[in-house]
Parts: sequence; C-alpha cells; structure tokens
Amino acid sequence: MVKPNTPRLTFAVASAAVLAVGLVACSSSAPTAEPASDSTPVATAEPTQETTAAAESGSGAVLNLSRLSVQVATEAAQAALSQCQSDGLGFVSVAVVDRFGQIQAMLRGDNAAEHTMESARLKGYTAAAFGANTSELTERAAGDGATIRDLPGTLFLAGGVSVKAGELPIAGIGVGGAPQGTADEACAQAGLDAIAGSLGG
Repeated sequence: MVKPNTPRLTFAVASAAVLAVGLVACSSSAPTAEPASDSTPVATAEPTQETTAAAESGSGAVLNLSRLSVQVATEAAQAALSQCQSDGLGFVSVAVVDRFGQIQAMLRGDNAAEHTMESARLKGYTAAAFGANTSELTERAAGDGATIRDLPGTLFLAGGVSVKAGELPIAGIGVGGAPQGTADEACAQAGLDAIAGSLGG
C-alpha cells in the first residue's frame, strides 16, 4: 500500500511567498490595496494517492509525496532478510528507505557487522534517489575525475533496488553484508517481489 505523505508547496510557490514577504517588508510605509472580496487561496490540495507525478507535470502548487506504509515497508524488509537467510547469508542488514533516505524499516541479521546497517541504508537511498538498482549505476560512477560517486550519502555498490509506484521511484530497498553485491541485490529483489502487488501498475 502506497501512502501519501504530508503535502508540500512547490519550489516556485514557496519562492514567490518569500519574495512577497520581502517586498512587503521593504515597502511597509506604502499603502496597500484591500483584497478583493472574491479572492481565493493561492493553492489548495486534497490528500490523494497521487505521487510526485502531479508535481512534475506542474498541475498544482501543493505536492502529495507518496511513500510506503509501515506495514509494506516491514514486509519488504522481512522478505529480503528471509531470502538471505535461506541463502545462508543471515548476517546481512536490510534497510527500506523513502526517496529522501529516511529509514522506514530496518532489520539487522544475526551476527551482522555494524557497518552493514549503514551500507544497506546508503544502497537503498541511492536506488531510490536515482530510480534504478545500484548495480545498474556502477558504470556511471566509474571513471577518473568527478562522477556521481562523489555525491554525499550515496553508495554505488550492488545491493540496492528501486521501489516504484507506476514509473515513479518512491523508496529503495538496500541490503549490505553479503560477500558479493549480487547476493545482496538478490535479497533486496526478493523484498521488492514480496510487495509488488501492493504498488500498483
């Protein structure tokens, strides 16, 4: 189940509000016009199941940002850890994060080292932020000089899977601690497969 988050103002509307406040402050001595009796609010929005598609299409001033419900996030984390346990890799950690990298569910497997938790979180965030599995992003992070690997808070190692509602990324599942990143990713994919029916087409 995809759950709408708290509505937010778009950047353009927020910027306009800040500019308006500044202009009023600079001209406080000037007379102001009375508002028209039929004036309407700058923006209104009812909470919906819509994702950031509305924002990106410019259809409104207030955005409803979607995220996984706690039940679905927990289900994904449990399925991912169960897959790793079945593969003899129970010493991993699993993190399910929203698109901004905030943890929604985390499980630390038996004997999982402390660094696996941070690895799982960073992989999950990287997959969510870029809307792609981290194994698909490694080539873009390679090379001399500055690359996307230099972005703070990201980790371009296999093991992160993007979660999408339709075509829009809303979360990421990260797994860290297996000897190979491909094994981490197989577990993360199992987490995604477990909740695929809740995400819609």
